[in-house]
Amino acid sequence: MIAKLSEMGVTSDMAYAAGAASIGLSVLTWLASKKKENAGTARADRWGIFVGQWAPTLFAVGIALRLEEGKDR
Repeated sequence: MIAKLSEMGVTSDMAYAAGAASIGLSVLTWLASKKKENAGTARADRWGIFVGQWAPTLFAVGIALRLEEGKDR
């Protein structure tokens, strides 16, 4: 899967950027849910945690892509 992503032009820097963006998106979804929905803080927390769980996966993909990029040298 990682080799295929690399072949498609996805770089480790892109994955790292997506991981960092997902942290910001997590905060934004938490704030938006807390302000716009009347479901309370618990629901906002669930939205923030759901999006926040993407970051470690994207950073791990970034590391795998960095290793894949090193094979080409």
